[in-house]
Amino acid sequence: MKIICIGRNYVKHAQELNHDVPAEPVFFMKPDSALCLDNKPFFLPDFSKEIHHEIELVIKINRLGKNIEAKFAPRYYDEIGLGIDFTARDLQRQLIEKGLPWEKAKAFDSSAVLGKFISKEELGDLGHILFSLKRNGETVQSGDSQLMIFPFDTIIEHVSKYVTLKIGDLIYTGTPAGVGPVAIDDRLEGFIGEKKMFDIQVK
Repeated sequence: MKIICIGRNYVKHAQELNHDVPAEPVFFMKPDSALCLDNKPFFLPDFSKEIHHEIELVIKINRLGKNIEAKFAPRYYDEIGLGIDFTARDLQRQLIEKGLPWEKAKAFDSSAVLGKFISKEELGDLGHILFSLKRNGETVQSGDSQLMIFPFDTIIEHVSKYVTLKIGDLIYTGTPAGVGPVAIDDRLEGFIGEKKMFDIQVK
């Protein structure tokens, strides 16, 4: 199982970080040790002073695939989930300035929170999925899948050109604007529509 993350997939998020809007999907990976499951607490690492939350819709791959055309991509996932791509923003800035890979800032242990999944049938229109993140009861990020630069099927088509997708692989599809720092004792709740998908504490 691997975790594939899409960067800069919402225009306003790219703008808030002063990044260019990409012409094709940008992706990077996290190891399976990055997963944070079952509403377990997230422990702030000691190597960063600026850990940011990034709420994201997540695709779970259900079959083996390579070089998948977008028109066939819906066959490769049955459900959509919600997660957080935690980012050590201070480290990321340093790495970008030096032209180095992002792994230290993105792939650290427990940096990929993963909540529940909802079937595509229950969700209905995948082009208009509303999702949000609350921090201590206040909504800090809200997104809509229709605002994605690259929709689910385009992402699958692009990634599968380079990486064989396997059953159980996870694709984090990018975060909307509103990313920000978390602190000890924060409560983070993720929602698709009104349905709560995860509820974690920062320790």
